[in-house]
Amino acid sequence: MSEFVAEEYAGGDWPVEALPEEGVSALERPETAARGRAPASKPAPHPGPSSVPREAEVAPKLQPEPTDEAPKARPSRRTAALAAGLAAALAVAAGGYVYWDYAAHFESTDDAFIAARQFSVAAKASGFVAEVPVADNQHVAAGDLIARIDDRDYRVALATAEAQAAAAKANVDSADAQLQVQQAQIEQSQAQVESAEAALAFAQQQASRYDDLAQRGAGTVQSAQQYSSALRQQQAAVKTAKAALTTAQRQVAALNAQRASADAALAQANAQVEQAKLNLSYTVVTAAQPGRVANLSAAVGQFASAGTSLSMFVPDEVWVVGNFKETQLDAMRPGQGVTITIDAYPERALHGHLASVQPGSGTAFSLLPAENATGNYVKVVQRVPAKIVLDNPPTDVALGPGMSVVPTVRVDPTPSLYERLRSWL
Repeated sequence: MSEFVAEEYAGGDWPVEALPEEGVSALERPETAARGRAPASKPAPHPGPSSVPREAEVAPKLQPEPTDEAPKARPSRRTAALAAGLAAALAVAAGGYVYWDYAAHFESTDDAFIAARQFSVAAKASGFVAEVPVADNQHVAAGDLIARIDDRDYRVALATAEAQAAAAKANVDSADAQLQVQQAQIEQSQAQVESAEAALAFAQQQASRYDDLAQRGAGTVQSAQQYSSALRQQQAAVKTAKAALTTAQRQVAALNAQRASADAALAQANAQVEQAKLNLSYTVVTAAQPGRVANLSAAVGQFASAGTSLSMFVPDEVWVVGNFKETQLDAMRPGQGVTITIDAYPERALHGHLASVQPGSGTAFSLLPAENATGNYVKVVQRVPAKIVLDNPPTDVALGPGMSVVPTVRVDPTPSLYERLRSWL
């Protein structure tokens, strides 16, 4: 029956409604319906005999035509893309606000360096360098030996000064002894005065007695004259004894002056001893404070004059000088916390605090300050140095002046939105 239907359909005699269900696939029905509605005046040409079944020829032509249902999905895709873009824009805006709010709590600059009061280590005594126990960039503690100068000449000078001091001390002792001797002489003169005065009193009594006897005729005139002469001799002896006592007493003043001179000579000799000791101590060059030896130039056998630089010294006490723009200083105050990153050690984060801000821009203290009152003036934002002290200076790495750092000063202590969100998560 399928062959009959195919032949009749090909001839255009059967309407679509009259096609039997048997032997016709579902894909053939729409095409068949379209052909059944076609006018009968235009019959399809009858193909020639073929070994291929007619259902196989009709089936490829009966594919479903595209409909208008697929384009209906395009508005929903546009809506989804618009929603995704809007969400992304909102997310970027929210992230930008969070970042701006967080960054507003800090002031930072990359124009910052480590500073220290480095100085030159020099010898005050001249001589040949006998020992250099340190190496370049070595860390030393306060009092550690950096260099030693040959001290034999200075030891000889010290011995000479000590000998002179001993001689001056002997002169002082001699003056003391002379004063003691003179005191004994004074006592002796005092005794001689007393003896002379006693003899004078007896001579006066004898002269008075014999003079009275001579006047009464009981004695001779010769005896009276003899005792009168003895009286005058005793009076002269008393004057001599008193003069000797005065001389002895005045000699004490001269001996005291000699004692003072000996004391001065002793003090000078002692000062020379101290100076010799100082000169001897200058032959030992030590570290005045903890730090690192840098640019070491001393070598054994080198002759070092007084003032010759032996090395540079960088103390352990270092700080950060941050050159902030003057427009960043509005909220910066001493005592605010600072986070410091070092270019040489990017994985390390140090902490400190703002110690002070220089009362003037950097150019104002330069060797040749800018003269803005002459010529054409162009306003430029100035840099103002700020001193930042480290709270936890590292001991396992070397920090030296001139190293680049990036300090970040927290000018607003209140938590930012990012920090609050982070604490909630």
